[in-house]
Formats: sequence, C-alpha cells, structure tokens
Amino acid sequence: MTYDLSRLTDLGRTYAEQRAAAETTRQLLTPEILAAARAKVKQGEIVRASGLTRERVRQLCRAAGIEPE
Repeated sequence: MTYDLSRLTDLGRTYAEQRAAAETTRQLLTPEILAAARAKVKQGEIVRASGLTRERVRQLCRAAGIEPE
C-alpha cells in the first residue's frame, strides 16, 4: 500500500504558517489588552472584545501588575 504524502505535507505547512500568524497576533493583542485595562475598561468588555477567556485576561493583567478593582 502506498500513501501520497503531498496532502499531509501541505497541511503541515499550513499549520506551521497559521501557528506563526497566531503568535504574531498574540504579540499585538497583549499590549492592547493591557492598555485597555490601564484605561479602566471593565474586564468583561476586554474579554468580549479580545476573544480570550476571563482567566487569561486576568493572568496577563496580573503579570503586568494590574490588579482588578
């Protein structure tokens, strides 16, 4: 039995490209989340706008020294 690896290779390449794009987006998203938190935007609004979980937003804020009010 033979298997053509071309589809698997294409999917692997696509996965790597999308993963790199996601990392770039994360690097842009984090400072925006922190700017919003510093501007006193409610955490729930940041969660809805960013698409991240409340827990992840809280973690990012705490790591930057921003405590919830």
